[in-house]
Amino acid sequence: MDFAMLGDLNFSLILAAIGSALGTGVAGMSAIGAWKKAFANNKAAPFILVAFVGAPLSQTIYGMILRNAIQGVAWTAETIGYAVIIGAMGGLAMGISAYMQGRAGARASDALTETGKGFGNYIMVIGVIETVALFTMVFCMTALPS
Repeated sequence: MDFAMLGDLNFSLILAAIGSALGTGVAGMSAIGAWKKAFANNKAAPFILVAFVGAPLSQTIYGMILRNAIQGVAWTAETIGYAVIIGAMGGLAMGISAYMQGRAGARASDALTETGKGFGNYIMVIGVIETVALFTMVFCMTALPS
């Protein structure tokens, strides 16, 4: 029996992907609203807002990488609970990071469309939130038994 497949249950991938879906949804709705305002005011609609919308997608990849690392460990019946905890908590942290990244992207879309300024500042904030997911993935992988 492959205990890693049983124990992880793809939690890291699933929870990170749920966060990515929520984050891209929030940022996407805001980008659409910002474009609508621009069109209504006969202003150019900044295509760069797509960067804010797509930013939360990377957490799904991090969840998949963590899932693959978890499944690569030789788990036993006694230690499989550890795989569940790492997968679920790591996936949850990455999912929350993706959702919050989407919320920040939503605010950035509104601000950039209204002022036409600040893209570098906004993308830096999104990058800091991204770092939470990267740290989570790496730290969870270093916590795996060798």
